[in-house]
Amino acid sequence: MTTQNAAPQRRADHATWWRVPLVASALGLPVLALEYSAIRAHAGMGQYGAVLYWTLALFAVAWALPHRRSFRTFRIAASGAALMITLLPVTLLLLLGVMPAG
Repeated sequence: MTTQNAAPQRRADHATWWRVPLVASALGLPVLALEYSAIRAHAGMGQYGAVLYWTLALFAVAWALPHRRSFRTFRIAASGAALMITLLPVTLLLLLGVMPAG
C-alpha cells in the first residue's frame, strides 16, 4: 500500500526556543560591553580579551543553534556558560569590595 504523503517529516520547532538566549543576552551583553570598554581603556586586551571573545562566541552559538527541542540542552548550556563567564569577574570584584567593609 502506497501513501500519498511520502515526504520526510520535519521536526517541529520549539515554540519558546528564544527565551533562554534572550534572558542571558539581556543580562550578559551590557556587562560584557562594560568589561570590554574597561579593558580597552587600560592598555590593551591581553589574555582576558580571549575570554571576552569566547563569551561573545557562546552567546552567538546560543542564538544560532537549530530551533528544535532536541537542542534545548545545548542552548541552555551555551547561554549559561556565556552568562557565567561574563558575570564572574564582576561578582568577584564586588565580593572583594565588600570584604574590607565587613
